[in-house]
Amino acid sequence: MTSYESQSPNLDSHSRAMDLQYSQSSLQAYVECRRRFQLRYLWNVAWPAQEAEPALEYERIIRQGEAFHFLIHQHLLGLPIERLSAMAQDEELKRWWLTYLRIIPPDLPGRNLPELTLTASLENFRMVAKYDLISITEPAKFTIYDWKTSQNRPKRQWLAGHIQTRLYPYLLVKSGTFLNHNQPIQPERVEMIYWFPNFPGEPEHFSYNTEQYHQDEQYLKDLLFEITNLKENEFYLTTRPERCTYCTFRSLCERGVKAGRLHQVEASELEVEGVINLDFEQIAEIEF
Repeated sequence: MTSYESQSPNLDSHSRAMDLQYSQSSLQAYVECRRRFQLRYLWNVAWPAQEAEPALEYERIIRQGEAFHFLIHQHLLGLPIERLSAMAQDEELKRWWLTYLRIIPPDLPGRNLPELTLTASLENFRMVAKYDLISITEPAKFTIYDWKTSQNRPKRQWLAGHIQTRLYPYLLVKSGTFLNHNQPIQPERVEMIYWFPNFPGEPEHFSYNTEQYHQDEQYLKDLLFEITNLKENEFYLTTRPERCTYCTFRSLCERGVKAGRLHQVEASELEVEGVINLDFEQIAEIEF
């Protein structure tokens, strides 16, 4: 028995799991490490550990991502470009911002909904997604944009398997009828685009279709039923201990004390997952 198990009260994970509002972050945490999901989302454990070192550089990366999302959000709401550009003082942020202005706006001729949150029920489970941008063009074409500020570009295969790529189009089709004049959204009219300011000419496009929609629905159902039917002692540690190096709970789970180095993440295969493992994706869920 590990230390936190012996110290934890009689926590009912089933009840807490049923009460959760599931996002791509929580579901991704579960598929990567059941124990991390249990500690963070079911038990709400606050563990004072750094995710990566050096701490100041890690915080800078987080702040840069937040600032970039903020600038785009404000731009899409109609704030003057000159005013927003004056806010981009950091050279890297300025480069990202100018690249965005040069490439993305010409592709957004329709109705643009930045920072839109959609929710839906799936077999009594509550699902939620916050979109960086949903762009709607006629006739009823829906494009999901997601800004990723990673230093290395994730591979398509990894992005395709990520929860976000499945949940976001699915939830748009399931709950976005009000965006389509109260008519069902056809999955074939949905596309998801990941755009990387560090690799502006290499966006990743994912088309959608009815078959994929039904597959995603079944996948999500199976995942949610699995989560809610696990016993307390079935939330196992990940079988990939390299992930623990960049997890705040590593010492709690007795899998090391020191945080992993950012440069080591970038120099390894883990960098493909680093954008998510280091919780950079939660930038997209910040309320502006």
